[in-house]
Amino acid sequence: MKYIVHAYDHTDAGALDRRMAVRPDHITYVGQLKKNGQFILGGALLNPDGNMIGSMIMLDFETETQLQNYLKTDPYIVQNIWDKVDVKPFRQADV
Repeated sequence: MKYIVHAYDHTDAGALDRRMAVRPDHITYVGQLKKNGQFILGGALLNPDGNMIGSMIMLDFETETQLQNYLKTDPYIVQNIWDKVDVKPFRQADV
């Protein structure tokens, strides 16, 4: 099952600095998901000034357990970078 994750960072003054400190661990983590064939697409959500304010990730997991494991282990979640995480199942259109 494919999933779209929209995750929004905390908005306090230190939020971007905290995100940048954890970013290398997050990128490494997502790289492992890609090696496993579970990461499809992703990147930073930006504000009008071009600053990172969150993330969008498209993932492909065989089981709900894999999704729940991801939601407990992504460094941005573990390190409390994301304030709000919205996960929805996704079905790609065949066009």
